[in-house]
Amino acid sequence: MTGKFDTKYEITWCPGCTNFFILASVKKALENLGLRKEEVVMATGIGCHAKIFDYIDIGGVYCLHGRTIPIAEGIKIGNPKLKVLAFAGDGDTYNEGMEHFVHACRFNADITLIVHDNRAFSLTTGQATATSPQNFKSKVEPKGEFLAPLNPILLALSAGASFIARANAKDIEGTAKILEEAIKHKGFSYVEVLQDCLIFSSRKDLDKDTYKVDNRKDKEKAFKLAREWDYNSRGKIPIGIFYQEDRATLEENV
Repeated sequence: MTGKFDTKYEITWCPGCTNFFILASVKKALENLGLRKEEVVMATGIGCHAKIFDYIDIGGVYCLHGRTIPIAEGIKIGNPKLKVLAFAGDGDTYNEGMEHFVHACRFNADITLIVHDNRAFSLTTGQATATSPQNFKSKVEPKGEFLAPLNPILLALSAGASFIARANAKDIEGTAKILEEAIKHKGFSYVEVLQDCLIFSSRKDLDKDTYKVDNRKDKEKAFKLAREWDYNSRGKIPIGIFYQEDRATLEENV
């Protein structure tokens, strides 16, 4: 049995890749919202995540590395009636695309950014990204990453994003519900999806360390939740909606 958003293309992710879970969550969210194919469009970056372009039957643009967000914003300005999904990896967003990420939080275009965060440049064989933990070993840094990781949830809060959430890729139902809320939100919705890379950055204890939260209006509490996990040390990892507020979108302002 096939779903409305399925395509005919062979899926070429590694067997067991957690991108399969994210794909299932996205399709479930779109179907639960009752959206038609013509109402939704996507932009994708460069990386393992970007193969999702072939596996969801909606229109879209395959973008340059780090340039997913401005393309998504341009689509929204060009046709404000569309629901725009931007798929990007952690390297795509927090390394090459960092300037676009920060300003997207400020501009508040009505798009949904879904970051596939496996904490490695997996497509190019496992180099460290801005969210890789210290001592993360790769061919480039055989002695281990010496920099402390970035906390993008904290950054998004500081930059003024109007919807901020974190999901666990293995929880298909939970991720789908978060994505539904993100897509319905009027403004810039940022959803970071934590996932394993089975080859380069597997974290088998991820499920054990997560717990669910739902904090919509309390920004002070959102900052506190964001600081609970620093992307480096062990500890409990909040999963859910960190913050949501209503304010004018980029399209309304321009």
